[in-house]
Amino acid sequence: MKCVIIANGDLDYTKKNQDMVRSAQIIISADGGARHLRALSILPHVMIGDFDSIHPDDRQYFKKKQIKTITFSSRKDQTDTELCISWALEKNATDITLLGVTGNRLDHTLANIFLLKKLAQKNIPARIINKNNEIHIVKDFIKIKGGPKDFLSLIPITQKVTGITLKGLEYSMEDGTLEMGSCLGVSNFFKETFASVSIKKGELIVIKSKD
Repeated sequence: MKCVIIANGDLDYTKKNQDMVRSAQIIISADGGARHLRALSILPHVMIGDFDSIHPDDRQYFKKKQIKTITFSSRKDQTDTELCISWALEKNATDITLLGVTGNRLDHTLANIFLLKKLAQKNIPARIINKNNEIHIVKDFIKIKGGPKDFLSLIPITQKVTGITLKGLEYSMEDGTLEMGSCLGVSNFFKETFASVSIKKGELIVIKSKD
């Protein structure tokens, strides 16, 4: 069951993003992310958050549409996006895409990226997508479609990542190792339509990006 969570950060209203949201079986609005859904004329299945960043007009709009709302106190231990992920997991989501979760606040952006770690540990495919990046956390294997202008970067988030094998990229690797703090895995690029990353131990942030 595919789920898309839309938060209040940066979001391009591309046809690809719109189609992705519309085709999801679960659409969740995280607090101020309602502004994006209203702009796209898409109704979420649920709105979740403390609603400290939603515009009153957007909240009233979806209230009139009788959209289910789950409200939390602003004095909470989880971010709105994290609450949305927890709700999606309770509803048996098997694939989660996060939109609008990056922006000017680097602390929020980093926190949202590391939310992918929780999903990777549960073997649930998940990614963050913004204008220039598609971000994953990988602990075993991933296959990604890309083009000749796309980069693929690997950033270790455990002290050491071993057994790394790369295929479909300009710079290949067979049973290699990356250590946290190394930039060796940054700015590889696609040689074929699909690239794969497999690892034996550890975890990587894998980012497909373009300038």
